[in-house]
Amino acid sequence: MAGVVFEKVAKRYGEVSIIEGLNLDIQDKEFMVLVGPSGCGKSTALRMIAGLEEISDGHVKIGERVVNEVAPKDRDIAMVFQSYALYPHMTIRENLEFGLKIRKTPQAEVDRLVKEAAEILGISHLLDRKPKQLSGGQRQRVAVGRAIVRKPAVFLFDEPLSNLDAKLRVQMRAEITKLQQRLQTTTVYVTHDQVEAMTMGHRIAVMKDGKLQQVGTPLEVYEQPSNLFVAAFIGTPPMNFVKAQIRNEGTLIAAAKFALPVPVKLRHLTVPRDGANVVVGIRPENIVDPSKPTRGETAMIQAKVDIAEPLGHEVLVYASIGDDTLVAKVDPHRAPQLDSIVDLVVELESLHLFDAATERRLA
Repeated sequence: MAGVVFEKVAKRYGEVSIIEGLNLDIQDKEFMVLVGPSGCGKSTALRMIAGLEEISDGHVKIGERVVNEVAPKDRDIAMVFQSYALYPHMTIRENLEFGLKIRKTPQAEVDRLVKEAAEILGISHLLDRKPKQLSGGQRQRVAVGRAIVRKPAVFLFDEPLSNLDAKLRVQMRAEITKLQQRLQTTTVYVTHDQVEAMTMGHRIAVMKDGKLQQVGTPLEVYEQPSNLFVAAFIGTPPMNFVKAQIRNEGTLIAAAKFALPVPVKLRHLTVPRDGANVVVGIRPENIVDPSKPTRGETAMIQAKVDIAEPLGHEVLVYASIGDDTLVAKVDPHRAPQLDSIVDLVVELESLHLFDAATERRLA
């Protein structure tokens, strides 16, 4: 087993910088998720661990060894790709055995490893079939099994669930999480899906434009996003943002058409910044109808209902106050009428405050 460390790592193609100054310490046995939008550099970072991309600057370490110049086959890693990449002419057993036989593993050991991996993944009854006879989920299990038999120091997953339907993604998400808990192998998992990141990772690393934005547990990143990008990217539905100004000696946050009192809990941030322009972040679950129980200090606002989306257990209400639109969560039995004026309760202690110029969280 081994951890993975990025030390000031950069990847450039000529004048184009893909990743710059990446520092990240992935602990032994940790499940680390790299998450971000397309083109942020997360897959490139993964491919540098695997040795599939040359490193322009800095160092990548697996365990105590710098692997910049080490061939992929000698890095003790196993990678699962977005495409299953199974050999169509081979049976599932032969697919699982292939990498072991290339390494001249004794046949008895090959049989043992394949049997063990097949039992872990529940594919023992599929070993004599060809890939075309399997469903998408079964093929993905085989791809994972091919990595397991290697017993590597590090598992690398590059968006492995993207080709599966929504229900199967949820199932495979749980299976991969349980597998990592059972095997206790260091795992680096790349996805653009923040739900996957939140539900699977011990920690998540949020990337944008080749730079690391924040690293932390899912709850840390959700509750204390370091900047506007992280706050907007993590969470479904996304966080509401309103441009405002701190007024009244730091006791009031004034938007264009409404104002909110600053709760005592946050005044140490606002009092020294009286008159400053800020962006206020409010998650939809912290804007509720008056019938719902609330936590801490609250304030009431009124807004015009533009859209109501029933989801069964709740209704998402898109409501406007002047030019500002807020998404709130209300009781499904109290769904408001379109164009009606509704009272909404804001949980003030759950507000997030960001500097309008730097977009950094106030701290």
